[in-house]
Amino acid sequence: MPPVHAPAPHHRTALSVNVNKIALLRNTRHLGIPDVLRAAQLCLEAGAQGITVHPRPDERHIRSDDVYELAALMKDWPDREFNVEGNPLQNLMEFVHNLSARGLPLHQCTFVPDSEDQFTSDHGWSFPQDAERLKPLIEEVHSRGVRVSLFMDPLPEAMAAAKEVGADRVEFYTETYARAWGTAEQDKFLQPFALAARAATAINLGVNAGHDLNRDNLADFLRAVPGVLEVSIGHALISDALELGYSATVKDYLRCIDDATPPA
Repeated sequence: MPPVHAPAPHHRTALSVNVNKIALLRNTRHLGIPDVLRAAQLCLEAGAQGITVHPRPDERHIRSDDVYELAALMKDWPDREFNVEGNPLQNLMEFVHNLSARGLPLHQCTFVPDSEDQFTSDHGWSFPQDAERLKPLIEEVHSRGVRVSLFMDPLPEAMAAAKEVGADRVEFYTETYARAWGTAEQDKFLQPFALAARAATAINLGVNAGHDLNRDNLADFLRAVPGVLEVSIGHALISDALELGYSATVKDYLRCIDDATPPA
């Protein structure tokens, strides 16, 4: 199993850019634009610490070829991470096997319990219901030297179960916070994330986060939720990039992260 280290007290959260929406726009025509590889390259050049994709079985955005081409690109960025998300009961494990067989990098595999026709991810894994089927799949990914993160709702009591099944990290599904941001209920919806993050880090379980985080709400989330190692952001970041460009957008998200990072 890959080692999991507890975060340092003053760490900088990594930004992984999800490029699914670039592929979604490209797929509306047969011209190959916008170019997913070019988008990833520009985001990495601007300082993003990783690239994320979530290839669904119907290939409505990221296609199989994109996954392998992006993995090949990541070989040129050995200090950055490639994260592939998906349901391990659908097509995700095929990518794990093929990337390994081709000698291509895969640093993190995020297990997400979405159905094949689901519009977008909208809930985390449930325990103990999902434990039995997840454990052997996690072990299989670990056998290839790849870290496993489980997409989870912010339930403090579920962190120990995620750790027990073999997860290295959890990725908190943050839409509930994003909907409440800027309202009188913001703190109420932040509290479960903070409690779940403390429960996770107390047992050496890493914490990631993602879903509807944006330039407005990101810093507040990171200030309130301790020990977040990585945020995966796609829809809002790509939407911002339509107006600002990839480089300026990535740099502004990194600024949000820096604004929330305590001084060393």
